[in-house]
Amino acid sequence: MPTPPRSPARPQRPPRPAQGRRPGEPLRRKKPRWAMRVATTFSVTVLAAAGIGHALVTGIDTGIDRIDPFKDMKNRPAAGHGVNVLLVGTDGRDKISDEERRKYRLGGAPCHCTDTIMIVHISADHERASVVSLPRDSYAMMPPHTDQTTGDKHHEHPVKINAAYAEGGPQLTVRTVENMTHVKIDHYLEVDFTSFMKTVDVLGGVEICTARPLKDSYTGLDLGVGTHQLDGGEALQYVRARHTDGAGDLGRMQRQQRFLASLIAKTTSSGVLLNPVRFRNVARTLLSSVRADKGFGTDEMVDLARAMRSFTPSSSEFTTVPIGDISYPVKGIGSTVKWDPKKSGKLFQALRDDKPLAAHHARKKATVVGVSPQQIRVQVENGTMTAGLGKKVDTALRGTGFRTTRAPVNADSRTAKQTVVLYDPRWDRSAKSLATAVPGAQLRAVKGQGAVLKVLAGADYKGVRAVRAEDAYQGEYGAITGDQVACS
Repeated sequence: MPTPPRSPARPQRPPRPAQGRRPGEPLRRKKPRWAMRVATTFSVTVLAAAGIGHALVTGIDTGIDRIDPFKDMKNRPAAGHGVNVLLVGTDGRDKISDEERRKYRLGGAPCHCTDTIMIVHISADHERASVVSLPRDSYAMMPPHTDQTTGDKHHEHPVKINAAYAEGGPQLTVRTVENMTHVKIDHYLEVDFTSFMKTVDVLGGVEICTARPLKDSYTGLDLGVGTHQLDGGEALQYVRARHTDGAGDLGRMQRQQRFLASLIAKTTSSGVLLNPVRFRNVARTLLSSVRADKGFGTDEMVDLARAMRSFTPSSSEFTTVPIGDISYPVKGIGSTVKWDPKKSGKLFQALRDDKPLAAHHARKKATVVGVSPQQIRVQVENGTMTAGLGKKVDTALRGTGFRTTRAPVNADSRTAKQTVVLYDPRWDRSAKSLATAVPGAQLRAVKGQGAVLKVLAGADYKGVRAVRAEDAYQGEYGAITGDQVACS
């Protein structure tokens, strides 16, 4: 991408005569040198930031390990609108210290395969970034190729998609992704564990919030409920964890998406993109251990940073390719993830057409809870003599997503001083989410009550707090915007 033209230089004023002041001109005191330096530095910084400081960041791409993933590729998909980057995360750990290996459970030999595969689409108007995760165990048909390790020639054959990197490196990975999605890849960026950790650290950490405990003995991840500031190593544990629940790799991809949303929030709110010095430091750290195609250079990075200056978390959207069979058996390979052909086809067509994947609208601030309000059924009872209180509570709960009966009733006793959430112990997680939405409410277990929770509104009722679930997917493709998954 071409470098924006510089503004034409202003004509210089003719120098004033050295001999004294003009008649009637007031005496002007010279500014101290330190003041002039501060003013000059500030002016230069502002001007540089306005253009993302091209002169300051020139050359930051010199340390990138260059590859040509598009060499000799034929019959490629037609170019669409916008820019598509294939972002690949590998398990490279050559530059990680022994102490970090032990602390963050990074032992073992790397598999030289892709741990993460994402298509990042930057819209043509530079106002939206769409991230589509491709499960690493996705069922794929490997194009004919020569194995880069053994030299053997292979015909088209079924594999898991992450095997493409092991057999043919970046080029075969790009070919496989393009064959499966029919989306033309414009740039290739490969990130390993080292660059990931260092980039998070140079940003000062990234904030992650969770509505339930996350513990994974394989990676060492151990997070309680709440908000956490993760450094590079902890962030790596978070995005690698696959054993925190039964969701496996799909749950891991959801956490990766939440992490990217938080990373975008940190980058766009911390002034990195407006400060050429910080931008240079972050970019140098990230690029010190990445591999990229030859066309992804300084101009492209500066142009991308300039476009993202107006980004907010709501400018980004995340989804996983729609899945038809989570455990599709393939002889000689094992269980694979097979995409839904119709839904995934529509998703990739939307990328080619440069269309949004999620509904973009301002999100109200909401507290994150463990169970989506849309999954919780609620009966409201008015425990006071205040007329219409039951209807008021029912309407407020329904407004934040709870499935109320829309038929509030009066309680047998109308002397309740405190609001209470009554629930069957089998639905304790739902009860906690409901109580979070009603500040000050007490929890009271009632065996045998069943799936419908009850809110007994007391005299202390002060209103309902907006809540949302971590993974409350929306939209035709299950896409979410970054502000829906980043911390409130």
